[in-house]
Amino acid sequence: MTAAVFEGEGRLAIKDAPRPKVRRGDEVLIKVLACGVCGTDLHILSVPPGHPATPGVILGHEYTGEVVDVGDEVSNVRPGDRVVVDPNVTCGYCRYCQAGMRHMCSNMTTLGIFIDGGFAPYNVAPAGAVYPIDSSVPPHLAAFAEILACIANGARKVMVQPGDSVVILGAGPAGLLFTQVAKAAGAGTLIVVETSPFRRRFALESGADIAVDPREVDLKEIVMEKTRVGADVVVDAVGSLFGTALPLVRRQGKVLLFGMDQTSTTPIRQVDITRNEIQVIGSYIADFTFPAAIKMIESGVLPLEKLITHRLPVGELQTGLDALKNREAIKIIVDPWMPSR
Repeated sequence: MTAAVFEGEGRLAIKDAPRPKVRRGDEVLIKVLACGVCGTDLHILSVPPGHPATPGVILGHEYTGEVVDVGDEVSNVRPGDRVVVDPNVTCGYCRYCQAGMRHMCSNMTTLGIFIDGGFAPYNVAPAGAVYPIDSSVPPHLAAFAEILACIANGARKVMVQPGDSVVILGAGPAGLLFTQVAKAAGAGTLIVVETSPFRRRFALESGADIAVDPREVDLKEIVMEKTRVGADVVVDAVGSLFGTALPLVRRQGKVLLFGMDQTSTTPIRQVDITRNEIQVIGSYIADFTFPAAIKMIESGVLPLEKLITHRLPVGELQTGLDALKNREAIKIIVDPWMPSR
């Protein structure tokens, strides 16, 4: 089968790989129908790399497909079922797993990063990692489940209420999904901050009331004008804008730090957090939130279709990565069964 393989620092190869088989009783063989491209894939392939990965592994961790075969211990799915995959495989026995914090697992590994993933026609995953999804959901929308489960974890932490004012910093896929989820939750004033005109357009289509370029406006002045006292919730979907977020939130408001940038060293005045009793909340990956993400996708409450800018075969993955790097794409979906042009 044709697969997208990480071959070491900065090297992606489209090459033949053996079709996997179920070899253990708790495994599921999946015919991959769609796989989303994530910013993490860019970080893995950057030089120097911004995220670790195992050389020789098939990339792709946002995937969905149809069950083809199961091991003799599998009872949660059967051949023919449509499923989405939680790529983060946890040990179940470390102190965090045993305390009910699996997403903090000390021994976590990840499909599509350290174990073969979804940029290929077939993949084998542990049965505990797969969740059924209604077969009526198109694969290109079901592929949003992984990132949307991560968004759902963050959304639960800030609990946007009807009428709340929300500022989203960054209009990449995560920022735009936060925008859609906040809108669906009944956010009142919804402001998206993004330097790219291309992405600002998608922010407005996703429900933002206004989308502004912080280089062209006084951001704090805009937020105060729209909210009077500051935003109830500010989300940093970039990973380096904590310092930008703090002046925008009201006293006793919430700042959600979702994006990740290991190089960020933004200076922060701690007294501003203390004096204003600001709640600063970190949010990492999914935390038992796949069922919620699946329900959102099945319900059609979010306009996910609007975020898809590219649908490509595996052989053209590099084209999609280049578009993402150049900020000329929002969500890219790879179809392993689409022939290369």
